[in-house]
Amino acid sequence: MYAKELYGFIGIVGAALLHIFGGIDLAMLVLIAFLAADYFSGLAVAIWFKKSKKTKTGGASSKIGFQGLIKKAMVILIVSMGSLVDILLGTDYIKNAMIIGFCANEFVSIVENGGMMGLQYPAIVTNAIDILKQKADEEGKHEN
Repeated sequence: MYAKELYGFIGIVGAALLHIFGGIDLAMLVLIAFLAADYFSGLAVAIWFKKSKKTKTGGASSKIGFQGLIKKAMVILIVSMGSLVDILLGTDYIKNAMIIGFCANEFVSIVENGGMMGLQYPAIVTNAIDILKQKADEEGKHEN
């Protein structure tokens, strides 16, 4: 009965939040595409290939899937906070730097999911992924 009003309210709140957090530009759309591709490729690995590293059986888990969605939402929230920092400082690069970092991370995960599905990659791709992983590991060690 009140569905139209609820949808209207959700639309208004959503539009206001988008405006506050800097809107959706091309970089944000690319990030959303990477997040979605990673989520669905991970889901495919678990459902059809039964090779998920996140469950004992290798299959799908609704709990793990929901946790994945929460993590993806957190990425969007963090990037939105970066946009607010850009607004505060009068800059336009903090959000984009965060997006590039998260996209690189999602890309590595998508490639790994493809590997678990049996895709064979050229050596240059696997070497590039290894280099990205090594750099991420080194940066993680320096932060601790």
